[in-house]
Amino acid sequence: MKKIMTMGEILVEIMATEIGQSFRRPGTLVGPYPSGAPAIFIDQVGKLGQACGIIGCVGDDDFGRLNLDRLSHDGVDVAGISVMQDAVTGSAFVTYQEDGSRDFIFNISNSACGKLSAAQVSEAVLKDCAHFHVMGSSLFSVPIVEAVKKAIAIVKAHGGTISFDPNVRKELLSSAEMRGALRFILGCTDIFLPSGQEITLLTDAAGEQEAIAEILAMGVREIVLKRGADGCSFYDAGLSISCPAFAAEEIDPTGAGDCFGASYVTCRLQHMPVDAALRYANASGALAISRKGPMEGSSSFAELDAFLTRQA
Repeated sequence: MKKIMTMGEILVEIMATEIGQSFRRPGTLVGPYPSGAPAIFIDQVGKLGQACGIIGCVGDDDFGRLNLDRLSHDGVDVAGISVMQDAVTGSAFVTYQEDGSRDFIFNISNSACGKLSAAQVSEAVLKDCAHFHVMGSSLFSVPIVEAVKKAIAIVKAHGGTISFDPNVRKELLSSAEMRGALRFILGCTDIFLPSGQEITLLTDAAGEQEAIAEILAMGVREIVLKRGADGCSFYDAGLSISCPAFAAEEIDPTGAGDCFGASYVTCRLQHMPVDAALRYANASGALAISRKGPMEGSSSFAELDAFLTRQA
């Protein structure tokens, strides 16, 4: 079985319980929940029974152990996670607004997550990796960018493939160095998984179709554009497919895109047709938003099949 690996932030999420709640005054919170975009992604891969692992850092604390326990339980190889004695596990505190938006207070770059470096990336760690996933949210420092580039080089040298979810803060694109790094990663990508307007972020194009053509010309084999409630669209050199979203009650949107991407990549590595992979990915996203907690919505194939049967 092909092993999927990723790298990046592993943290806990602690959430406000009321819409419109502010951290400027005392209020009730829930959590901690295991979280971090690459961690959510790889947990979903593990729930699907696919061989998988993650490279990252956590503190020697209960938040770190919470993540290690959850990932291990769901089938993720955690041998690539370093437990740091001199740093705490990263965290995110979240409030929800009346308009559906969320506000985050992160402790990532100054936590164990920020200590991730190329020293943790080696042939030994990646020896079984057939596919490597890059999450743009993880590219918040030069050392981590260098670590990702090193991992890509090792996996590509062994004939592996790369997926890339840009999921990047727009302010990072103002740095010529960071924009160049992101363009480099896109040029190494086989499966590109942008959301909405992210399709144009790393191109010179003004519109969606022009951006798609430009990205495919770089050598990207598949583009899956996540459109939220409008479903998703697939593009390659000769085909385009649109797949509608499934109706679901939104309890917590965090992690839905990560679960979507993980399900799509896993299905494609299992040689499923594009239309079947898109349906599983949409189902995965729908189940993810229906549960409180970013990693609580990850689903097995049995759960996805049951959901799709109910939609028929």
